[in-house]
Amino acid sequence: MPLESFDNRPAERGQQDAEQGASNAPSNGDIAQVEARTCIYMDGYWIKYYEPPPESLQAKKALIEALTRRLFNHVEHGINIPGIRLAEARAAYERETDPERKRVNGAMLAGALFNRATTIFTKLVELQADGVEVEPDDALMQECGDYLLEALELGRLVRHRGGDEGIDELWGEPFKAFSQPIATFYQSRYVKIAQTMRDIDRITTTLAATFEGSTQLPELKPLLQDLGDAAKRKTEILRTDPIIFSVWPAFVVASDKLRRMQPHLPAAPTLQQIHEAQEANRILKVGTALVSHIVRARVPMPKSTRELIDQCDRFRRTFLEPGTGSQGRGSSDTADTSGGSETPLG
Repeated sequence: MPLESFDNRPAERGQQDAEQGASNAPSNGDIAQVEARTCIYMDGYWIKYYEPPPESLQAKKALIEALTRRLFNHVEHGINIPGIRLAEARAAYERETDPERKRVNGAMLAGALFNRATTIFTKLVELQADGVEVEPDDALMQECGDYLLEALELGRLVRHRGGDEGIDELWGEPFKAFSQPIATFYQSRYVKIAQTMRDIDRITTTLAATFEGSTQLPELKPLLQDLGDAAKRKTEILRTDPIIFSVWPAFVVASDKLRRMQPHLPAAPTLQQIHEAQEANRILKVGTALVSHIVRARVPMPKSTRELIDQCDRFRRTFLEPGTGSQGRGSSDTADTSGGSETPLG
């Protein structure tokens, strides 16, 4: 199916009814064919549905290993400590007294705990493959769960690779995958994907509203729409899905177009107009990077989203509200009146 032919923006009531073929709006967890795709409905979004694998220790092992790789791919560098060094990591954390360094040691300890749990679980699956029965209340199973739970507690100390926000969701997922049936875990992921899509919509809608009416960025809204659509499509699919070869390029191109977007200034701009362009350029780069972080992690980043929305609000009040900035000043204080052409901000 062509990438452009499916729209996973929040479903309108009429659209929902048509897709369901019924008079009632869908409920969370409903599965239906939506434009030739099997989708699950969650919190206002139709999300591509993937059948969970059959319940087994082998399937749990593969799932936890995938979640482990995903986790360390998105968190700060230097905390992927092998489980064999767990005792060293714990001792270093306990003896550190400087608060800032202790945070980093705590993050390293979380990584070691995480890897130790994964190692134990891998060995249990290998024993099961050799014919050894592994019961849910096995002592090693309990130890594995304890390590994952402690890693989850320490995960609040870990920062996202792109900034200072922690993404506790990624630390909780392996414990969920360990402690819940696989089908239940899959269902919880759809909830997070819907929340992620909602944040993407909030960010792109806020950016579009912030620069509405701006003479420096008149062509921004369609680019933000393309970014939002491509971002939500990337959020809902797995890397193993063949459609990744059209979805990922579409997202990269949409992101690149926004990163290259430059505010246009008159030939003789005022200092206020220059400041407006510089701040607009910064906000666009921050917003585009935030969408990219959210898409790749496939979880919401509420702290960073709130901060961006606050920055957008300040920008509009400073530069674009009536009586302020280049939009509210008279011609003698803004644009060049000699008919000079506009030039992009360098």
